[in-house]
Amino acid sequence: VESEVAFPGLNPLQFTNTPNNGVVFFTLKPFDQRKNSAAAITAELNQKISGIQEGFAFALMPPPIQGLGNGSGWSLFIEDRTNLGYGALQTAVQSFQGAASQTPGLGFPISSYQANVPQLDAEVDRVKAKAQGVPLTELFDTLQTYLGSAYVNDFNMFGRTWQVIAQADGQFRDNVEDIANLRTRNANGEMVPIGSMVDIKRTYGPDPVIRFNGYPAADLLGEADPRVMSSGEAMAKVTELAGQVLPPGMAIDWSDLSYQQATQGKAALVVFPLAVLLAFLVLAALYESWTLPLAVILIVPMTLLSALLGVWATGGDNNVFVQVGLVVLMGLACKNAILIVEFARELELQGKGIVEAALEACRLRLR
Repeated sequence: VESEVAFPGLNPLQFTNTPNNGVVFFTLKPFDQRKNSAAAITAELNQKISGIQEGFAFALMPPPIQGLGNGSGWSLFIEDRTNLGYGALQTAVQSFQGAASQTPGLGFPISSYQANVPQLDAEVDRVKAKAQGVPLTELFDTLQTYLGSAYVNDFNMFGRTWQVIAQADGQFRDNVEDIANLRTRNANGEMVPIGSMVDIKRTYGPDPVIRFNGYPAADLLGEADPRVMSSGEAMAKVTELAGQVLPPGMAIDWSDLSYQQATQGKAALVVFPLAVLLAFLVLAALYESWTLPLAVILIVPMTLLSALLGVWATGGDNNVFVQVGLVVLMGLACKNAILIVEFARELELQGKGIVEAALEACRLRLR
């Protein structure tokens, strides 16, 4: 590890402010300066921190494409589409996690959703507030400033601009009694205790409160073992498990990179043939012939087959990077074929035979 930076109070999956969460970002040394890969370091770290009893900790790899998700692997949301409640959603998440953990290759998916997080419920007695001359906006602003924070202004020092943030010190807002003793100003300029107008009770509720596609939802993030299944096979297995485990009224919906793979994964079946057809038509117009372009296009199947055999031999899968590489290989192979065909065509026009012209063109291009 080269460096690290920690952010307490930050949900690492949703990037929301959550008091019982935290995240640490590690920057690894260059690969030639360490023995293990990032995946091996992540697996070793997960093994070591899995025994923590005071909380739940996990390590994640960054997403393959920055900006699409907060970690590698598959990601989805379990949606409560019939308003079964936050408790039922928590039960569904736990059932799904249990089923996934028993499936070889899927591992244990993680979720930041909790339906029973301790919270404080502040109920404002508007009649008492009005009787004491305290405007509701003043009361709400006081609670926001003391318990949350409020931006005041900026000031310049040491060549930098700093923000002034107002907030009650931690020792004055640790418990319900401290909050009740906080004071706000009424219309007469007098300081009135908040506890005389607000009834504060301990309760439980969901955190974070997530809505996905308009439905109450819970996030799930998992990673498939590449030695057992590909990302596409993992997503198919997760979809199958969702149909078996989730109760009626709940469903899954893919997000981040998994959404792109689910919605655009079959686009290659259409894009590749269309690309070949476009190249054929352009070459047919160039050579004014329907047969010469076939000599160029016929290199494409062999190129794709060779590339896919290489991916299979190395244990890879047909991911987005492989598909981009296939497009590049198609272009490079067709470029060489176009030049060979062009040379052969010129030699044939000069009077040489078809076989002699083709051999001479290959010798000139592939020398």
